[in-house]
Amino acid sequence: MSKPTQLTPFGYALAGALGACFSNAVVYPLDIVKTRIQATTVDSNESDKEKLSVIGVLLRILKEEGISGYYRGFLATMLNTFSMQYAYFFFYSFVRTSYIKRLAARRPAGSTAPPLNTAAELALGAVAGALAQIFTIPVAVIATRQQIGRSFDRRLSKAKKIVDAEKGEKAEDEAEEEYDDSFLGVAKEIIAEEGVTGLWLGLKPGLVLTVNPAITYGLYERVKSVMLLAKGETNMNAKLSPWMAFTVGALSKSLATVVTYPYIMAKVRIQARSADLEEAQEEHVPPPPHNKPHHKTGHHVGALTVLARTWRRNGFVGWYQGMGAQLIKAVITQALLFMSKDQFEHWALAIMLLFYRLRRVKA
Repeated sequence: MSKPTQLTPFGYALAGALGACFSNAVVYPLDIVKTRIQATTVDSNESDKEKLSVIGVLLRILKEEGISGYYRGFLATMLNTFSMQYAYFFFYSFVRTSYIKRLAARRPAGSTAPPLNTAAELALGAVAGALAQIFTIPVAVIATRQQIGRSFDRRLSKAKKIVDAEKGEKAEDEAEEEYDDSFLGVAKEIIAEEGVTGLWLGLKPGLVLTVNPAITYGLYERVKSVMLLAKGETNMNAKLSPWMAFTVGALSKSLATVVTYPYIMAKVRIQARSADLEEAQEEHVPPPPHNKPHHKTGHHVGALTVLARTWRRNGFVGWYQGMGAQLIKAVITQALLFMSKDQFEHWALAIMLLFYRLRRVKA
């Protein structure tokens, strides 16, 4: 093994994963707020909408849970971020290499495979994203449940009292159950309620959302070409200035988020059990019990069902509940990644050098 002097593709993947973890860690309280707003089902009245402002949710978390409430599920989210980034690169390398080998096998002996066009690269990226989703989504489901925390159980208790009142029954005050919000504790709770397949809740909308990077990339390239033409630049391989590239990248990411946001919201509601609570309220039945099997006679509600119910309850605006927090987080994360990219590439090379020296010592 030769001494590494520059980053390999896996080194770039490590730098990207570390950068993603750093940028998400900085804005993590905003990530908590975003998830809770997305998971909350509300009526169309103004008082409910006011409770879902970013500042309002931040203050409520501080009041009810303290500073620690801003960092619920932090380790699980960092694990999910890192594993998703690295799994994506692993599967992308695998499917791309396999595809190029198949192309080369169809060509005359000794000739090289043609370079991949943009459409092929995006298609391979979507396949890699889908495979990464399948293998890493259990961690994402656990992280989402941890971020929601006890706030969901309080809504369950409130919903149960409403159902009891509608039936003319006296609501009994139940003693608050001990809640294990550790990684393994939440995993056990999900399996108890949904079975092992519950760890893959939200997989279908997650697979649909693999188009998000393709939309982002397509928009970026289109806006970039328009801006270069406006500047009189005829060479389409020319590059934008660093800050202009960041601005176009942030704009492209924001537009892609707007297009796919309803599915992002539906995915969170499925993973956070909000979809179960909404179903119980609509059918005027008791909400699903905590830590006991759900859906004994049917399947878990899907993303399209969640979107249809949201439309009936809140209209088109309901599909975009919490999008402001999502966009703020996306833009800040993009800026942090942009500013820290070189530093994390430097650290990734240092880590590769460290492993090289450790191997030399063992040899």
